Amino acid sequence: MSRENDKYLKRAIDGASGPKVSPQSPEEFPRRATVTSIARADDVKFYELAGSSGVKALHIRQGTGVSPEDGDRVEVHYYGRLFAKQGWRFDSTYDHKDFFGNPEPYVFTVGVGSIIGGMTSAVRTTKEGGVRRVVIPPSQGYQNTSQGPIPPDYFDRQRLYTTIFNQTRLANGEGDTLGTLIFDIELLKSLWSGSK
Repeated sequence: MSRENDKYLKRAIDGASGPKVSPQSPEEFPRRATVTSIARADDVKFYELAGSSGVKALHIRQGTGVSPEDGDRVEVHYYGRLFAKQGWRFDSTYDHKDFFGNPEPYVFTVGVGSIIGGMTSAVRTTKEGGVRRVVIPPSQGYQNTSQGPIPPDYFDRQRLYTTIFNQTRLANGEGDTLGTLIFDIELLKSLWSGSK
């Protein structure tokens, strides 16, 4: 791994503000959606997901269930940040509440192209109950405004898109940082498609 990549990942870990969770207590993640650092950046080991075109992952909690396959519907909680805006949190499923005030998970079908490729790669290789942090490069992030997960708040959605698709900054060669995303993802359930 190059020195530039090491610096990039260290910044991805330490870049956003918020409370820290020690590596001895990863079970706190579901209750604390503002997790930004799980250990000293020198101790953290990201690895590239096989076949993901550059998505880097870090296990926060290993899952014990099954890993989803293409066609399976899954429920996830996520906390999404934008690398370009000092870790600006653009969306979190913990902010989406149902009628009773409980956080609503994001539900989608794996492998149908309706969500960003980096999230598909991360979820496809996570076991049910697992939590991981992923750094998603622009090539596996938002390619257009119809890909999910989409922030429900109009202003957050517009801020996200005007940052990622900023034509002036893209023309100046800043595309590698504009669309880089950081997601903390918890795979809650993998609902079989019936083909298994």
